[in-house]
Amino acid sequence: MLGRITAFLYGAGCYAISLATFAYMFCFIGNFWLSRTIDSGARVPFVQALAINILLIGVFGLQHTVMARPAFKALWTRIVPSSVERSTYLLFSCAAVLLMFWKWQPMGGTIWNVENTAGRMALNVLYVVGWLTVLTTTFLINHFDLFGLRQVWLRFLGRPYTGLVFRTPGPYRFVRHPLYVGWLMVFWSAPVMTAAHLLFAAVTSAYILIAIRYEERDLVELHPEYAEYRRQVPMLMPNGAAKKRESGKVRQTTAKPAG
Repeated sequence: MLGRITAFLYGAGCYAISLATFAYMFCFIGNFWLSRTIDSGARVPFVQALAINILLIGVFGLQHTVMARPAFKALWTRIVPSSVERSTYLLFSCAAVLLMFWKWQPMGGTIWNVENTAGRMALNVLYVVGWLTVLTTTFLINHFDLFGLRQVWLRFLGRPYTGLVFRTPGPYRFVRHPLYVGWLMVFWSAPVMTAAHLLFAAVTSAYILIAIRYEERDLVELHPEYAEYRRQVPMLMPNGAAKKRESGKVRQTTAKPAG
């Protein structure tokens, strides 16, 4: 078993790696400051690049989905202490993301290129807003629990871990998955959309829709009241009915993303 200090240092290290990974991802997807990004020129034949990129996204999706499932966690925590389970999940997720960007193959070809200055600026602003949405929603849920720091801190203090109280702060009153809305904004807000970027955006968007099904199935089993929340609040796109229910029944039932 890990000691309290060791567990805390491990969790803090995993958190630092995640911040660095997010910073690199921001630059890689947004084409900022890096010599090699998602939209760099083609280097290998198109079909080969397509196969490699799909495989890389698949590796990330498999890791991100399987390790988030309760059945896997039950087995995994027989090996890894429960206090560092989330930190370890985060570490593996970062490894999968960094592997994907390290081996990512540009594919050439331009789907669209917004040359208007105002249009480019608007898409870049939307890209940043997407990242801010992702970051903000992690704090609305519980940023430090989501990133494993709360677990190792409680272990350091010798206190038992307690689950979070489910609630619907801010955007969770209008859509069930504002964090995923933020990711979709990040993936699609591109002044220049190359074939590789389109593949990345399309496949990761499809993955989000698939992941939501598994996540919500687990949430309903863990918190039966989530079924009513799911019935009343739309998944990704707000609607008028959800707005009218802002002060209604579902204020107590939102959930932490499993992945």
